[in-house]
Amino acid sequence: MKSTENLAAEANAGAQQHAAPHRTRIKLCGLSKPEDVSLTIDLGADAIGLVFYPPSPRSVSVAQAVELVHDVPPFISVVGLFVNATPDWIREVASNVGLTLLQFHGDETAEQCESLASVAGLPWLRALRVAADTQPADLVKSALNYSAASALLFDTHVEGYGGGGKVFDWSLIPAELARRAVLSGGLNAQNVSDAIHRVRPYAVDVSSGIEVPGAKGVKDHARMAAFVRAVRAADAE
Repeated sequence: MKSTENLAAEANAGAQQHAAPHRTRIKLCGLSKPEDVSLTIDLGADAIGLVFYPPSPRSVSVAQAVELVHDVPPFISVVGLFVNATPDWIREVASNVGLTLLQFHGDETAEQCESLASVAGLPWLRALRVAADTQPADLVKSALNYSAASALLFDTHVEGYGGGGKVFDWSLIPAELARRAVLSGGLNAQNVSDAIHRVRPYAVDVSSGIEVPGAKGVKDHARMAAFVRAVRAADAE
């Protein structure tokens, strides 16, 4: 009779022999219509992103969000994006909408992120804006500062808080941070394959790259599908 150790070794060997390629997780963000969420689910994306920042053209109300997440099945993350939010706003959204993760995209310190997350009782990720003069050492320092975050989202530094459709220099992301990295900033179906090959991020996050050109917040279903296909093709190469 084989020992437990032998069975485990055989199982591990078989898993390595038939190991699947790395699967980059996908978050489609800034969704505001039920049909956008339904397509996101049908495409097999891992997360939907809802914006709770009223100045944004992609922002949704609590009532809208409740409708949007009504039919989201298990194991698909619902990420709430906040910018310099108050504890009361976090509490209101979290108590009414079935969020599974908070995304802090403003000027929140590590201490503020942890405090706000505790209000909701949810894990969180922190967006780090990468500017032209940002150095890899700066990102490593920020990663250490936000060590309690579930992940780090790397976005392009633009006026305002994200959604500018601008790409930053991906080579600035140190390899040791890639496994925690959610890559964002100007991604689309045409460049996401190159981004995945160069960075090997844990996940990719897209918003403006899946929208009708010139219409912020209006999702283009063909672009949504093309983006997901491009990510899966990159993983398979």
